[in-house]
Amino acid sequence: MDGKDPKVLFLGAGVIGGSVAGWIAPHHDNLFLLDQGETAAALKRDGITLYLGSEPDKRQQVRVNVVDSFEQAADADIIVLGVKNYSLDPVAKMLREKVGDRPVIVSMANGIINQEILPKYFSKVVYCVVSYNAWMDRPGVIGYQKKGPLIIGTPDNRLQEELRQVSELFNRGVETVITPHLQDAVHCKIVINLTNSVTTLVGHRFREISEPAAFQRILSALLWEGVEIVKAAGYRECKLGGMPSWVILWLGAKLPRAITKPMFNRNVKKMVMSSMAQDVIQRGGRDNELESINGYIVGLADRLGMKAPVNRTIYAMCQREFAKPEFQPLDVKEVWAEIGKVLQDQED
Repeated sequence: MDGKDPKVLFLGAGVIGGSVAGWIAPHHDNLFLLDQGETAAALKRDGITLYLGSEPDKRQQVRVNVVDSFEQAADADIIVLGVKNYSLDPVAKMLREKVGDRPVIVSMANGIINQEILPKYFSKVVYCVVSYNAWMDRPGVIGYQKKGPLIIGTPDNRLQEELRQVSELFNRGVETVITPHLQDAVHCKIVINLTNSVTTLVGHRFREISEPAAFQRILSALLWEGVEIVKAAGYRECKLGGMPSWVILWLGAKLPRAITKPMFNRNVKKMVMSSMAQDVIQRGGRDNELESINGYIVGLADRLGMKAPVNRTIYAMCQREFAKPEFQPLDVKEVWAEIGKVLQDQED
């Protein structure tokens, strides 16, 4: 980049792309966003509005530069992809045709499938693990639980200069850390993201949870089983901001509920509407992150020869229910009963 201030294009102004761009934009004039339809119109009209969930009345409105096509930002030095993995391959292919292999690509997607897709098209790819929860009230209006951090890295620890450049840019607006252990961070985040399937399946934040004890048992068992799978695969714990540690997840799964209930309730209060719930319940779409998160963990268990009954049951239930023409969340007692039957069958 020859020492000049890089030109940055954010492709996609959803919850993550929009929040990160909104935090950086006041400190970096050479930043542009590309989106479509209602989102693009809202960005042009009102910019990005950000607010901390605990202080909803204190809002920051950020004016942003919006472009209508790749051609208007084809000379971008850094392109940040706020695109989910189920849409990533066609977007990456189109992007390569438009801008070639010159820019640094930053992927903000959950999971590890982006590490299979993007190297097919680009040689300079930085991966970002997002360690905060956020949600979108409407296009361009984003709430967040806390500001960052972001963890960036590459699978083989190459591209150190590019990592430095991305870190310097992102740190202007949000804490960003370069990790030499990207895969550990990615897998720790995948474990945490397993909860998205359960909260979507039972309609958390959309309907009352009829039996909180069952909800706690499901989530605790799912998460600790996920930890056991990634540990068996050789991955180590990587602290992700304020997200629960593996010790906390172990305590939740092993100790009596009378002891863990207050801790669980505090963590549930932190849960916001997941991107999976937005895709499945709000938008009624078939495209979601089930395969890249839950499907990946079940596939990892298969390769390791692990039973993983809770993750397999939740994955199968989500596949079945999400495929229905009109998905309706299940009662948490029904979900727990199906898990209990599988566990009983394994014991018999």
